[in-house]
Amino acid sequence: MKLGAFSISLSVKDLAVLKEFYEKVGFTVFAGDFKKNYLIMKNGNALVGLFQGMFENNILTFNPGWDENAHTLDAFDDVREIQKHLKSNGIQIESETDENSSGPASIFLTDPDGNMILFDQHV
Repeated sequence: MKLGAFSISLSVKDLAVLKEFYEKVGFTVFAGDFKKNYLIMKNGNALVGLFQGMFENNILTFNPGWDENAHTLDAFDDVREIQKHLKSNGIQIESETDENSSGPASIFLTDPDGNMILFDQHV
């Protein structure tokens, strides 16, 4: 399966403090909006999303259809195909998408240790 760009989405207490910290580590702001309480930080192909007040726990995020620069890929596995694959392998999807739809969609699941995983397709 081609899952797309990978990032970690961190639930942060103070966006300004975490922005400064990750800049010192070597990341730069790639996307997002400070006024909307989120920033996407980038270092090479590593992505860290900083989200203040949007969700409770950290989330592993995959973006089917995008590379690490948010460019649309010519070939990728649609989130609906990923959903079918996961379900056929006995993985429980907590938030499914309509398999008859097309375009942007997302699904959520939790791994056996309780880590949230988001497949968030923007194309």
